[in-house]
Amino acid sequence: MVVLSAGILLYRRGPATGSPADSPAGPPADSPASPLAGSAPGPRADLEVWIAHMGGPFWANKEVRAWSVPKGEYSPGEEPWLAAQREFAEEMGSPPPPADYFRLGDFKQPSGKVITVFAAESDFTPEEIRSNTFPLEWPKGSGRIQQFPEIDRAAWTAEAEARALLVRGQVPVLDALLTRLGGRPPGPAEAG
Repeated sequence: MVVLSAGILLYRRGPATGSPADSPAGPPADSPASPLAGSAPGPRADLEVWIAHMGGPFWANKEVRAWSVPKGEYSPGEEPWLAAQREFAEEMGSPPPPADYFRLGDFKQPSGKVITVFAAESDFTPEEIRSNTFPLEWPKGSGRIQQFPEIDRAAWTAEAEARALLVRGQVPVLDALLTRLGGRPPGPAEAG
């Protein structure tokens, strides 16, 4: 059976003002840990997207390909839009902001999971991020169950940088957003 997931991609337009690398929770922009330090802007340098860094020990020391659209699984028969709202609230600690949402599309992931993504323009500015948690035996084989946040931080990220940070299967979500907004997805040489 296909695993279904639904999520929300918020975007805003204007001067690109920052990235996860510039936030207090991320490395300085000129740090070698910043995946795109010194890289050229993409086809929509004015576009930022709200993405989340995945929580838990596997993702703790990773930046590149360790971010995601806020999303989560839902059951067959459940409305994807309701699931997307629930999952956003669980991962962000607040409901999605009021906005004109539209269904961006369904995106099949390398695992076979299908993510239904809804998008909207918003200047979402939460005071804090309070994600729900999940249990995991850690260290593996220790018999010790610990709780980890599903996401450990989220940030507005320039579209070009988000291409390097998002897990590879979610990069087509950015392409669909650019197409919807009248931009052009980057060619193979630009995509990195």
